[in-house]
Amino acid sequence: MIRHSLIRGRSAARILAAVSLGLSLSAGAALARDGLALSTSVEVGESQSGNYLAALVAGADRDTTAAAAYFREALRADPRNPELIERAFAAALASGNMPDAFQLSDRLLTRDSNNSLGRLTLAVRAIADGQYAVARVQLAAGDAGRAHDVTTTLLTAWSFAGLNDGHDALAALDRIRDPSFAVFRDYHAGLIADLTGNAPEALKRLKAAYDGEKNTLRLADSYARYLARHGDRDGAKKVYEDFAHVLPHHPLVDGALADLAAGRPLDPIVRNAKDGAAEVLYGLGGAGSRQGDELAALIYLRLALYLRPDHALAAVTVADLYEQLKQNQAAIDAYDLVPETSPMRASANIQAGLSLDALGRSDEAVKRLQEIVDSHPNDVDALSALGSLQRSAKKFEDAAQTYTKAIDLIPKPERSNWTLFYFRAICFERSKQWPKAEADFKKALELFPDQPLVLNYLGYSWIDQGVNLDEAFKMLRQAVDLRPTDGYVVDSLGWADYKLGHYDDATRELEKAIELKPADPVVNDHLGDAYWRMGRKLDAHFQWNHARDMGPEPEDLPAILKKIDSGLPDDAPAATQTEPKKDGG
Repeated sequence: MIRHSLIRGRSAARILAAVSLGLSLSAGAALARDGLALSTSVEVGESQSGNYLAALVAGADRDTTAAAAYFREALRADPRNPELIERAFAAALASGNMPDAFQLSDRLLTRDSNNSLGRLTLAVRAIADGQYAVARVQLAAGDAGRAHDVTTTLLTAWSFAGLNDGHDALAALDRIRDPSFAVFRDYHAGLIADLTGNAPEALKRLKAAYDGEKNTLRLADSYARYLARHGDRDGAKKVYEDFAHVLPHHPLVDGALADLAAGRPLDPIVRNAKDGAAEVLYGLGGAGSRQGDELAALIYLRLALYLRPDHALAAVTVADLYEQLKQNQAAIDAYDLVPETSPMRASANIQAGLSLDALGRSDEAVKRLQEIVDSHPNDVDALSALGSLQRSAKKFEDAAQTYTKAIDLIPKPERSNWTLFYFRAICFERSKQWPKAEADFKKALELFPDQPLVLNYLGYSWIDQGVNLDEAFKMLRQAVDLRPTDGYVVDSLGWADYKLGHYDDATRELEKAIELKPADPVVNDHLGDAYWRMGRKLDAHFQWNHARDMGPEPEDLPAILKKIDSGLPDDAPAATQTEPKKDGG
């Protein structure tokens, strides 16, 4: 998943607190954040109350498309209802339906002239039309103007820049005195100074922003592009290479380094004031997405995309938000907004393919990823994603071959490549090629020592085979220490105790695992076995019945049914014949 940030940590929290002054929805519009489903088709009802309730449910689920449709229908029956207008307006913005949003903002402001979100929306429309003075009037009116919040200040500065008034633009920005916002202020001041021809100020401000947060992609990218355009291509290269140590192989960084190596020019981050305003909204939306304020984040990001439809990072951030909300079709639609010419396009295609798989459209997802691999045969990320889809579909031999192609493209595997060996090992293990699997698990641990998932899988496999018991037990205990709330890891340790005949310890660990993963058939099956060996036969049958009812793997079901019918045989697990050393567990 493509991650990026403009504002991080405490600064992000402070900015969102300030931004909230300029985004004052009614209390009724503060929707719940627990929903996941997305309606792929919306069938509106005939009654206002039905559509209203459906809109509330969709809004609570963050299904912005459905919420906008239902609120719009409810509003038809009660067109003067101010609460309905406000809710329909916010839903239209969040879903990216800008014609409806602008029409509803006009209606909203006739009833509530101080509504800051309505003023912000009309200011954005004015900026898009090149009416920068009109935008400034909208920003100065209502609650936002009285609060002088960060959103208003930044967009006001860009409205001055749109009229080539760099002096007033910088003066507006420098009214932001809070140190928490210094990086954000200097970043936009640098962009404005660059756009309005003030090269010394641009260099000073962009460098200050970069020095304040070197591990932030947008700041590094803007500073490096400025250096390259002003003759310091070596300095630009160093900025990108330093960032690559933090986040290797980001498409934007790799693309910029390739352009530098080929002697191609690097375009500036913003081309005009409209782009600059979009950059403000993108930055605030990205901060909102990381602070859990999905509705505000979507609104800012949709406004950013309205001003700059080719803003690849804004589109990816929208998609990322929808992925977090498990609204995979909406995520796919957002990924499709990434321009074909963007370095982010290949990654967006890969993510869209993974979202198709999450929707249950596995064949379509594999086909899409295969097309990407066919057109980009040296793309390790595409091969890795295709391997993951094949592995998910239990095509383990095909997946192992795909992972092998990805691994063969890596001259010298690094720590970040451990997952390729780990996943290929799983595929080898599931396709009964244990020697190859064991070698890959060990390679993954060589690249990433103490990686808990690898420790868990390799340790569990050794215990299951009755080999390397001391080392396996150490691995599993270490994995549990590293991931004490991972039910599968705790289950592995409990099952290891069971295989070794330590039934008291096994029961204790497996009961912990069942608290963490109560609906997993394997964990329930394991606990049933442990209960049986402890003489708790009624409890054992209870757990086995649970395992049966939870949809176990087809190959596991016959053994579960046999245990329900006749229990376990009297002979203990084979591994009990080998007592581990004291230091082995």
